Amino acid sequence: MPPRSDRVASLTGLRAVAALLVVGTHTAFATGSLSHGFLGYVYARLEIGVALFFVLSGYLLFRPWVRAAAEGRPAPEVGRYARRRARRIMPAYLLTVAVVYVVYAYLPALATPGQTWAGLLRHLTLTQIYTDDYLLTYLHHGLSQTWSLAVEVSFYAALPMLAYLLLVVRCRNTWRPARLLGAIAALAAVSPLWLIAVQTTDWLPNSAGMWLPAHLSWFAGGMGLAVLASMGVRCRAATALPLAAALFLVVSTPLAGAITMGPVPVWAPLLKNLLYAGIATLAVAPLALGGGGRYARVLGSRPMTWLGEVSYELFLVHVLVIALLVHALDWPLFGGSLPGMLALTLLVAVPAAWGLNRLTRRRSEDAATATAAARSEFSGSPRFQHIGG
Repeated sequence: MPPRSDRVASLTGLRAVAALLVVGTHTAFATGSLSHGFLGYVYARLEIGVALFFVLSGYLLFRPWVRAAAEGRPAPEVGRYARRRARRIMPAYLLTVAVVYVVYAYLPALATPGQTWAGLLRHLTLTQIYTDDYLLTYLHHGLSQTWSLAVEVSFYAALPMLAYLLLVVRCRNTWRPARLLGAIAALAAVSPLWLIAVQTTDWLPNSAGMWLPAHLSWFAGGMGLAVLASMGVRCRAATALPLAAALFLVVSTPLAGAITMGPVPVWAPLLKNLLYAGIATLAVAPLALGGGGRYARVLGSRPMTWLGEVSYELFLVHVLVIALLVHALDWPLFGGSLPGMLALTLLVAVPAAWGLNRLTRRRSEDAATATAAARSEFSGSPRFQHIGG
């Protein structure tokens, strides 16, 4: 298996890919490219970058608990875990929210339902998705991507309890990887059951399809990889990537639901959810388990890891950048060139993301984290994790 530092570098590079996919799908939406037949479906399914972020988080954050159980050591200290998560996520996020609300206050043309004091409070506390009629109340067009950050943070909060239930209650505080994998599979099954309830009953708000239970299968994919890594299982990229590509072609069809806002069959969101889980888990598997080969080397290259380091900040700023470009250039909404808008967005958003990263990171992290990540027991170092889009 390749050195752990190499695997961490390639996972960081994969975060860059995930961020670019999220930027791509939002740019395609802004330029009206989602209506371009099969290509429109492909552009829409680039949202799978969110699933990649969630699988990465499931793997990186659950692995310290798995390693501790496998080696008979105490579980990670929850307070330290919570402080590191908050320190990595919140400074850049809070600053972004403040800037977005100020910009929209001075540009009345950028009207949006969430531009209210209540909307600001909800976004600052990452509770904007916990409501009925989200699209008409707290959706902010400069922060629309942050629904996934709200889900990510809820996973952060739930993970210590999930680890306790899986490792202590279910496995009786002993290393039983087969039983643990079975419990993780049961956890993943929550997502389709939740989506069925959302689609077929009135028990839940209409925004409940965005909540954590609807995406547990994605996090569970990464959690399962953490267990397989501790078992010494390997996965070759030559096997995983073609299968992931084939599943992506399947999900880029009407089988996984239309890309309009109209009604969809009950089974369509279930199929899309499960296919996203499979595709994202297959994309991460060769990097997490070893066997990545050239795939891992490309993702671990300096340009990819550099972009991966600022992927979180790119995720935060790119929607505002798109809105400002459309406004400043008088760009035709749902029109114009997708490649042109994508290039302009990256040209502005990447330097802005780098600046936000430099502004909100502790300087001590820059020198210490790369070395610490390769040897620290807490493999989910803030430098190499994040969320998504």
